[in-house]
Amino acid sequence: QVHLVESGGGLVQPGGSLRLSCAVSGFTLNFYNIGWFRQASGKEREGVSCIRSSDGSTYYSDSVKGRFTISRDNAKSTVYLQLDNLKPEDTAVYYCARGAYGLTLIPSRYDYWGQGTQVTVSS
Repeated sequence: QVHLVESGGGLVQPGGSLRLSCAVSGFTLNFYNIGWFRQASGKEREGVSCIRSSDGSTYYSDSVKGRFTISRDNAKSTVYLQLDNLKPEDTAVYYCARGAYGLTLIPSRYDYWGQGTQVTVSS
């Protein structure tokens, strides 16, 4: 019933941009926080950004701050992650997830996850 589906990944050159989408269903976006995470090959999953359900406040990891922007459109049941000034080290599978514990990038605080979308930054 609860589904989160990421899309928008692809291959871009360093310095390029992508806009990832997380389409959710089975719950009301207004009542849940949404987080973005990523996992590079051979590395553990890390938090990227999250947005709070109550007021839309946001949080970013230091590695992406100033380059990525999270937003949501409740009417479309979609959360976005705008990726600008991409670097090769941003290459990873990006996941969105549902959470209810405030602004946190701790994976265990999220109960439902999407399947991920691949972002590859390479020249």
